Amino acid sequence: MSGPYSKGTRVWFPDKDAGWIGGEVTNKDVDDSGKVVLTFVDDKMKEATLEATTDTLTTANEALPPLKNPPLLESQEDLANLSNLNEPSVLHAISTRYDLHLPYTYSGIVLIAINPFYPLQIYGQEMIQSYSGRKKGELEPHLFAIAEEALDCMRRGQTAGGEVGGTADQTIVVSGESGAGKTVSAKFILRYFASVEDPSRPVRRQRQRGPGGAAVSEEAGMSEVERQMLATNPIMEAFGNAKTTRNDNSSRFGKYMEILFDKDQEIVGARIRTYLLERSRLVYQPEIERNYHIFYQLCAGAPTKERKDLGLDIDTTKFFYLNQGGPRATPIPGVDDAAEFDITQKALSTVGITVEKQWQIFRLLAALLHLGNIKISQTRTDAMMADDDPALKLATGLLGIPSAEFKKWTIKKQLVTRSEKIVTALSAPAATVVRDSVAKFVYACVWEYLVSVVNESLLGEGGSGVEKAEKFIGVLDIYGFEHFKKNSLEQFFINYANEKLQQEFNAHVFKLEQEEYVREKINWTFIDYSDNQPCIDVIEGKLGILSLLDEESRLPSGADTSFVTKLHKQLDTPQYKAVFKKPRFGGNSFTVAHYAIDVEYEVDGFIDKNRDTVPDEQLALLQNTTNEFLRAALEAALAPPPPPPPASASAATPTPGRDSPGLSSSTSTAGPPTPSPTTPQTPMGSKRSSVLSPTFSRSSAFQNIMAPQQGLTVGRKPGGRKPTLGSIFKNSLISLMDTISSTNVHYIRCIKPNERKAAWEWDAPQVLGQLRACGVLETIRISCAGYPSRWVYEDFAERYYMLINSSNWQGELKQVCSLILAETIHEDDKFQLGLTKLFFRAGMLAYLEGLRADRLNHLVTLVQKNLRRRMALEHYRKLKSSTLSIQAWWRGISGRKLVTNLRREVAAVKIQKIGRGFVQRRRFLETRQSVVKIQSVVRGFRARQTFKEQRLQVTATTLQSLWRGLLARRQFNLEVHGVIHLQSCYRRRMARQQLKALKAEARSATKLKEVSYKLENKVIELTQTLQRRTAEKKDVQSRLTELEELQVLWTGKHEEVESRAQKLHAELQRPTVPQERYEELVRSKESLDARLGDSLKKVAEQEAEIAKLGDEVADHLRELESKQKVIDASAAQANEDAATVASLRTELSNLRDSFNRSEALAALNRNAPPPVSPTLLPNGLRPLENGSSGDPNYLDPRSHPSKGSNNSPSRRHSAGGLGDSPRPGDDAMADARRTQASQNRAVSVAAFAPDAMAPWQNRQVVYDDPEEEAMKMMEDAEKLDEDVLNGLIRNLKIPIPTLQNLPSHKEVVFPAHLIGLATNEMWKFGLIPESERFLANVMQTIQQYVMSFKLDDAIIPGIFWLSNVHELLSFVCVAEHDVNEGIYPGEDDGAGREFEWADYEKLVRVVKHDLDSLEYNIYHTWIAETKKKLAKMVIPAIIESQSLPGFKTTEGGSRLFNRLIQSSTGPAFSMDDILNILNKVWKALKSYHMEESVTQQVVTEILKLIGVTAFNDLLMRRNFCSWKRAMQIQYNITRLEEWCKSHDMPEGVLQLEHLMQATKLLQLKKGSLADIDIIYDVCWMLTPTQIQKLISQYFVADFETPISPEILRAVASRVVPHDRTDHLLLPPENDEAGPYELPLPRDIGYLETFVPEYLTVPHLRRFVLLVAA
Repeated sequence: MSGPYSKGTRVWFPDKDAGWIGGEVTNKDVDDSGKVVLTFVDDKMKEATLEATTDTLTTANEALPPLKNPPLLESQEDLANLSNLNEPSVLHAISTRYDLHLPYTYSGIVLIAINPFYPLQIYGQEMIQSYSGRKKGELEPHLFAIAEEALDCMRRGQTAGGEVGGTADQTIVVSGESGAGKTVSAKFILRYFASVEDPSRPVRRQRQRGPGGAAVSEEAGMSEVERQMLATNPIMEAFGNAKTTRNDNSSRFGKYMEILFDKDQEIVGARIRTYLLERSRLVYQPEIERNYHIFYQLCAGAPTKERKDLGLDIDTTKFFYLNQGGPRATPIPGVDDAAEFDITQKALSTVGITVEKQWQIFRLLAALLHLGNIKISQTRTDAMMADDDPALKLATGLLGIPSAEFKKWTIKKQLVTRSEKIVTALSAPAATVVRDSVAKFVYACVWEYLVSVVNESLLGEGGSGVEKAEKFIGVLDIYGFEHFKKNSLEQFFINYANEKLQQEFNAHVFKLEQEEYVREKINWTFIDYSDNQPCIDVIEGKLGILSLLDEESRLPSGADTSFVTKLHKQLDTPQYKAVFKKPRFGGNSFTVAHYAIDVEYEVDGFIDKNRDTVPDEQLALLQNTTNEFLRAALEAALAPPPPPPPASASAATPTPGRDSPGLSSSTSTAGPPTPSPTTPQTPMGSKRSSVLSPTFSRSSAFQNIMAPQQGLTVGRKPGGRKPTLGSIFKNSLISLMDTISSTNVHYIRCIKPNERKAAWEWDAPQVLGQLRACGVLETIRISCAGYPSRWVYEDFAERYYMLINSSNWQGELKQVCSLILAETIHEDDKFQLGLTKLFFRAGMLAYLEGLRADRLNHLVTLVQKNLRRRMALEHYRKLKSSTLSIQAWWRGISGRKLVTNLRREVAAVKIQKIGRGFVQRRRFLETRQSVVKIQSVVRGFRARQTFKEQRLQVTATTLQSLWRGLLARRQFNLEVHGVIHLQSCYRRRMARQQLKALKAEARSATKLKEVSYKLENKVIELTQTLQRRTAEKKDVQSRLTELEELQVLWTGKHEEVESRAQKLHAELQRPTVPQERYEELVRSKESLDARLGDSLKKVAEQEAEIAKLGDEVADHLRELESKQKVIDASAAQANEDAATVASLRTELSNLRDSFNRSEALAALNRNAPPPVSPTLLPNGLRPLENGSSGDPNYLDPRSHPSKGSNNSPSRRHSAGGLGDSPRPGDDAMADARRTQASQNRAVSVAAFAPDAMAPWQNRQVVYDDPEEEAMKMMEDAEKLDEDVLNGLIRNLKIPIPTLQNLPSHKEVVFPAHLIGLATNEMWKFGLIPESERFLANVMQTIQQYVMSFKLDDAIIPGIFWLSNVHELLSFVCVAEHDVNEGIYPGEDDGAGREFEWADYEKLVRVVKHDLDSLEYNIYHTWIAETKKKLAKMVIPAIIESQSLPGFKTTEGGSRLFNRLIQSSTGPAFSMDDILNILNKVWKALKSYHMEESVTQQVVTEILKLIGVTAFNDLLMRRNFCSWKRAMQIQYNITRLEEWCKSHDMPEGVLQLEHLMQATKLLQLKKGSLADIDIIYDVCWMLTPTQIQKLISQYFVADFETPISPEILRAVASRVVPHDRTDHLLLPPENDEAGPYELPLPRDIGYLETFVPEYLTVPHLRRFVLLVAA
């Protein structure tokens, strides 16, 4: 391997202003002895020369300038991927990303966050959901990526050691100096936890959706705990943040918030621990700095009355505690203190502090402001306060303490000895210190009270959150390393905490490094890194700084000078010389060599700040205050600590810091770690015994500060010694480190880019110092000690496959990578092959990039050489071809000249020959012509003589023949004329006769045509009559049977009469009666004989008539059958069979007359009433043998019509007998036609089919009145619900949607019409409660049925029932319109029950509202399920699929290499899947007759989901922003456009406009500022932030020119701050549906009674028959 410092190598040089600047090796000279002379030129064109050896060039040497990274790696998202991991490369990578407005960068496990001082649109709810469920590294570096990683580790149970499967807690450490953005970062992380939706359980945030499916607000769907958790931010910021020179909202305390999760990963509680509140800020603020925000908010936002009562003023300069920062300190630009005061009050209310309590807190705050205005003057020896000082009166009055006592113990102090108490006067400065200590103590009480109340609120009532908690995620917002010109005790504590955190950070990074080596099973040696344990030992050791400080603070005569003297004596030794340093001049300071930088601390005030006490007399005054709130706060703060837990309980602690009592402290000044006195002790087997105590926070630092007033039990350590601030902070810090060490830690390092707080300005030296201070560079040093660069095999092979021969590309990935390394790197120590990754030493990737560039240059040169050779060869071939063409052309010219001469010679000879021949021929022809002419003249003369003689003879003969013919023709014409005259006379006579006959025939044909036309119009009626006659035939047969039975009956009677007559005759033979009686009997006998004869005669005639009638019926039936067949066969030839139809009609009329006569004769003979119906009698039963004539109670229905028979034409009633009608069949048919014509609804053919009545002909219970039967059926709720709810809804076979053969409207909406029919009849009969119950069950069943389907299975039932419900809603709208017009159901019928009109009106309106809601719910149900299905398909189908051939690409790889080694697996879905969904929805909407407005809504909403989801995903994907990928996406969009155009939905394409413009942007040129202007013109719909995002992450191919930094900065400069219209992501389309606009009601002319044959609904079918009859 050649040396890295070759000519052209880029390097870094240190620079005073920029930190580091670039340079390049211009010359490299190597002599025989191995000495190397390197010449460099930096970016400022300064030349430098360095001498080295060949050995030092290949090893790390600090004398040599650091190497630059290849351009590919200069703007890496993860600094760990840099090949040359050095300080300038890290700084350059971060600054490059910062110039692109990308404030976040990974450095291994650390997220570096650069404060942009600019409102970025990357923290909205849509961005939160974008990072939900995504692994770290899939999207751009972001705070949300770290938060999601913590959530994912907690869900998977990843512990601090990296194991998966436990119940791991997580910690996110947010650190940085003041103004770096720690507080805002922690706030966004908390907001992420409270707002994110778990992708594995999307139901969690269903409650966030309001009407229409849109989120009402960010907190609309949060639980109470989550809202309270977010409300802690404005509270903590108001009471704990202040403006400093570096930050307008600087946190003056450390905060550790534990967010508690239950077993379902739901937030069930939280708790806060605070550290080291800066109390001194209350009484002193440096120039241009402010006090805590709450004081300014109170003065600006308090109402006028309350402000007057508290003695406040809007002008804050009137208060000493608020005016020390000067006029430039307030107000803060862009901050409205009054509005912030309202936010603070709302937050206090959210956490459970009532308004009354709030104003009690504000009362104390006002008292503190007046306390600062108390004037203390100095006399000669003593301090003095005026008794009439208004500030004194206001302050003591608000505090509830006597002003005289407060004045006394402010300017005096009491010394207690064993025998007496001595009161001495204080100086003015000392008295001011006492006044300020009281103010700080009261403010600390308020702070502790707020923290305790917040914790109690966050943990739930009675600590319910602790009981449910299974895991927690801690967010540590801790102060960063501080180094000022003057550093005091606060900076010492802060830097001490950062030393502990850095030690934990280094150990964590080292541990992860070693674990990855072990996991990948590579050969490695122990990595040695610089540990800061010596510095920590100097601070917290047995004789360390803290121990000496506590010792000096406990001495009554302790002073700062004696403390520093002890420090120099104990620590200024050779053992600590590397850490502790004594200043050269002056003995009032000391220097500690921290991991970041050496810091000099001035000890002035160390002892007083460490003691931090309040005089006992002042404390007694405060404890006896009349202010109840202050007394309660003091009692809570000064409560004695609980007794220490038993040893067994301590032994049962699972892990220190997780379940240990030390974790229970919640505030910055927590005392010794002890459990809460109110927390019940749980058994040893309890999962969380004392992890999160809800009340422990009330025993905080004040237990230790007030120890003298509380004896040995209040905050004292063993031995009665009062704990100092240093010991308290040390214990809290140890507890915090125990917690962090027992959790899986995630780190966020916040960096402040400049001191001016200017947007997007970069101060390299300042950033470099912060990188050193936050430990990022130390992490890099640890990584550089091992194998910092890591590549997975696939990415490495895709990048460097060209370094080996193409014959080796076909092997496995690991084998290919091994071959690449064997060919390129010959030192085995420079790389390691792991199980899934390749590990490289620092600089190896840059070396491989150089080889790759050289190889590509070589290959390009080879291609150029072959191309030039080919071009030269083509040029030679063209020259040769041209030369040959010229030669052939010249030879052709010479040949053509020779041929021309030869042709001229031949032509001349031929012309001469032809000329001589012509002369000779002309002479011969002239001689010949003269001879012929002479001969012709002689011969002509002879011929004319002969012709003259012959013509004379022929003429004579012709004259003779003509004369003879004339005479013969004249005779013949006379004869013919006579014959024709006779014939014409006769024919005229015959024609007149025939004309009369034709006229008569013509008149008869016209009539026949009219008759035929009428008969043709009655073919259908005859066909129906034939069907009815078939039924009448059966009836005739039954009547014949009855006649036979009657004949048998009459025969029996005749025999009976005859036997009786014989008996009477025998009796007459016996003379047993008188003569007169005998004669009378004889007369009777004669009369009986006469009657018997008449009867026999009638019987004989009847039998003959019956026989004749039977024969006629049989003949006619056979004729009917034959006629029926003829009619069926000749339906298409009706015009030709008019005569047949006429004869058929005549025969039918005769048959009808014969049938009527026979029926009347049979009725007269039987003396029975005529039948009224061919099927059922008026009472619904079959006739009995004796009829009804003998029943005295029988009512003739003809004279007693049923109730309501003449009112409503829409109901069917029993008809009376029609005995006076000779043609009952015609009358029945006419009545049916009239009834059908008069009804409002069409009658289904299926409902009147003959077999439809078959199941009901054998019913055991029937009713005389159909209305009564229908009413009983409606009252039978069980059967009606069974048919409607099960048969018509749950078990319904929904017709399959199709566009080829659309189902008719009634075949789609028949369920709605049947339900509406039942409802309408219930309303007519007054069944209002029954209809309400019925409709409620129907609507509930429909909704449950539709909601039972998931994903795309819900499309067909959803749209089908959407159409039916809208049809039913339209029917109810008609009913509502009738109600408004004063029309009520059943008012004309007089049938049914009575009901109140008001109840009916209310029911109609309620039903309309419920149907409206049901339609809305159905639409939202199926569209939401469809969107769930589509949401999974959009990204694979639109973004990932590559359907366009020739432009397929794998991001970052080579198309050729990917084709050789990669698998053929593609996206899970394609565009065909999306189009299938769209086609399925379209077919269903059209097949089920949905309105066009609904169709447009559905398609628009689906396309909007596709457009928004795809656009947001494209914005968040880095490697997909290439021109090839844009072409693939544009091709997929084109298919959607074609679908919209083919389905006449051009407006749907507008929903894809953002995505279309994004693809155009990726395909346009970006090489100049003019190109950028074109992009902004073309992509007019994209916001500047979106354009900047797409351009900044544009993936540049190998053959493309990278986008210059100037263009990137120009694009970034177009982003306008505070532009509310400028956003990054589009509002995400959730799974819920958007707002649904109900279409207009349909026109309901009538209700269909169509009941499909396949439905098993006998009860409903019978009901429909009754209603439709």
